[in-house]
Amino acid sequence: MTDSQDTGTAVSAADAAPAEAPTASGGGNPVAPAPAGVRTAADVVTPEVAARLTRAVVGSGSTANHTPFTGEKLADLPESTPEDVATAFARARAAQERWAKVPVRQRAAVLLRFHDLVLRRQAEVLDLIQLETGKARLHAHEEVQAVAVAARHYGRKGPAYLRPKGHTGVVPTLTKVTELRQPRGVVGQIAPWNYPFELSVGDALPAFVAGNAVVMKPDTETALTALWAREQLIEAGLPEDVWQVVIGEGPVVGPAVVEHADYVSFTGSTRTGREVAQGAAARLVGVSLELGGKNAMLVLKDADVDKAAAGAVRGCFSSAGQLCISIERLYVHESLADDFLERFAARTKAMRLGNSLAYGADMGSLVGERQLETVTRHVEEAVAKGAKLVAGGRPRPDIGPLFYEPTILDGVQAPMAICEEETFGPVVSVYRFSDEDEAVALANATPYGLNSSVWSKDGRRGRAVAARLRTGTVNVNESYAAGYGSVQSPMGGMGDSGLGRRHGSEGILKYTEAQTVAHQRLMPLAPSFGMTDEKYARFMTRSLRAMKALRLR
Repeated sequence: MTDSQDTGTAVSAADAAPAEAPTASGGGNPVAPAPAGVRTAADVVTPEVAARLTRAVVGSGSTANHTPFTGEKLADLPESTPEDVATAFARARAAQERWAKVPVRQRAAVLLRFHDLVLRRQAEVLDLIQLETGKARLHAHEEVQAVAVAARHYGRKGPAYLRPKGHTGVVPTLTKVTELRQPRGVVGQIAPWNYPFELSVGDALPAFVAGNAVVMKPDTETALTALWAREQLIEAGLPEDVWQVVIGEGPVVGPAVVEHADYVSFTGSTRTGREVAQGAAARLVGVSLELGGKNAMLVLKDADVDKAAAGAVRGCFSSAGQLCISIERLYVHESLADDFLERFAARTKAMRLGNSLAYGADMGSLVGERQLETVTRHVEEAVAKGAKLVAGGRPRPDIGPLFYEPTILDGVQAPMAICEEETFGPVVSVYRFSDEDEAVALANATPYGLNSSVWSKDGRRGRAVAARLRTGTVNVNESYAAGYGSVQSPMGGMGDSGLGRRHGSEGILKYTEAQTVAHQRLMPLAPSFGMTDEKYARFMTRSLRAMKALRLR
């Protein structure tokens, strides 16, 4: 891997592709050709690179990870036991006490240096993200963008979020009150496989600025990306022991992380999130959870059909649909449904699938057999029960073992599993509606509430509909990136989609304990200066009335 910008073999599709990209026999999505000289897994994950990245893992066993592109092994990894997790927390706890004493501006400055390292060395991490997740390079770059934005934001704004704040005391001038923000201690973070850069280090950055240490359990199959991020952050100035990494099976290592943490950050399925929440609640420690979604996109009758169709491609098929905030339900006004569906299908069928470490592919692979099985089951059951395949609907083993074409289903209805279950793959169901009230009711008819999208030429109208949707983020005339990328604002879920928020003030203050320091001056809040109890009561009564008259808060 090189310390360079992502150039060279990472060329655009226009530069690399022939006039007509090859397609599967019998039609189907075209295949993005690999540019000459493109890097391979063996070029990227050499034994030396694997040894360098994994030396930081607290683990006494052995496991391995694999690339979805081919199924081949990428690297041997240390595997952690519950005892190893306890060791990691002990190291982190000792380091955290020293780290918390570092001035907050110095802690935040580490993030700004990290920001520059990430952008300068992005080719390295893009290769790792692609190899570990199977996603297209452009979708991998979304992670680089998200991490850089978060690093810049908390590097600049973190000290202000954590600054001591003065409040009016119970008796103005006599009671001086200051709100302080103390670090939680050691944060236990359980990160998922689908966005291994953004949802590992991206969520850890504010915890570090707040003065915490982190013990992270990345998914085994995507651990190298998280370990690369740790290496860069240490070079930027983070003390090595402040960020500990453990690797292992979720049912073994996950509960051990929750058992020792002072706060738990989890991104993953709703089912596992409930278990994490129960474990944290038993210990009375805080928890933030970003969980599943069954996200809806509403195309209103005044929408720009072509822009909405392009937005639907981004919203439904980025990272092969393996994105918590991707679109799985598409509600289109009946007056333009046929026109929209025709344009959407044409764009979807033209998407180029690819498995090379270069720009040019529009979609990559699913990450594992379980995802492929779920996608296949949902699509086959829906078609068997009467749904119509508008595009896709089949695996593509000619490209790789876990590739599946971007798929559009029409005529989906209960009790098809795809109506309510999260697919988490490149599949979307299209529904028609007659008025906005119906569309809002349909979009809200789910226990999930993570993300949604509204398309309208009238911005005021779009925002009004957005305010009626029960989701943590709503994007008007965009699918997900506008809301997620606006890091000064909170991002998270309602209902079964989770608890807590990332980004903004909530994204860093959740990693702190609020402490109130009240300094009483001149006289106590009790009878004094010879007052009887009765005189003190009359004095306080007059004072309370005066404070209301003065509109004190």
